[in-house]
Amino acid sequence: MTDSEKNKVVGGTLYLVGTPIGNMSDLSERAVKVLSDVDFVAAEDTRNSGLLLSRVGIKRPMVSYHEHNKRQAGEAIAERLAAGESCALVTDAGMPAISDPGEDLVRLCSERNIPVCAIPGPSAVVTALALSGLSTRRFVFEGFLPQKASERSEVLGMLASERRTIILYEAPHRMRGTLGELFDALGDRRIAVCRELTKLNEEVLRCTLREAIGHFAEVEPRGEFVLVIDGAKGESAEYPDDPAEHVAFYERAGLDRKDAIKAAAKDRQMPKGEFYKMLVDKAEE
Repeated sequence: MTDSEKNKVVGGTLYLVGTPIGNMSDLSERAVKVLSDVDFVAAEDTRNSGLLLSRVGIKRPMVSYHEHNKRQAGEAIAERLAAGESCALVTDAGMPAISDPGEDLVRLCSERNIPVCAIPGPSAVVTALALSGLSTRRFVFEGFLPQKASERSEVLGMLASERRTIILYEAPHRMRGTLGELFDALGDRRIAVCRELTKLNEEVLRCTLREAIGHFAEVEPRGEFVLVIDGAKGESAEYPDDPAEHVAFYERAGLDRKDAIKAAAKDRQMPKGEFYKMLVDKAEE
């Protein structure tokens, strides 16, 4: 099969089209062809994506698909796909379905045996990781930390013992608070603070969490951020054999007892009830 045949848009298929995260030159030739040939485009923000399409001379019918309408809009898109139309799904920037409601549409298509094809493109996650200077062999992407305090505390507690490189997204107005929380939960780790990736004002600050806190105490955070944080090292990253000590480890990281038990059970790949029984039995010995 030739490249031309592989790039031909097929009816009844959902195309996940990667779009630039800041630099228009990163829009691939294949992405342009698919966006030009599909029956319609589903976009997180039709205004932003409409501007992108107009810059490359593309005019296609557009529908809105985002976090707040994904159930109803997803059903409508799936029905059109099942009827033989082709659709390109785009997000505001980067790859759809990565920390994005597009994952729900992919799942829906999978359940209905609707073909899905990825048109790879820029990704802030991989771009930041490559620029970080930290280990790229194994990493974990958490997206944005939860806004609810209890859920946020639970995630931070789990990340305290995470040995893989950690990647997070953060908005400018939350940067200072998040850096402080990361320092409290993880200690003074190495971090790469990546700002405005691929844009004119791109900046990568490679330092420690303590130094990053100091930097942004004096400099107002602006733009979109990707944080790449060194994983836990050495024996401190291993959980204790004793279940009570394991729970205490997470309690010291800031979790309440219920969440600490849940985190310890997850480490051991055990059901929470089974781990709790082991905890009680050990205490009674």
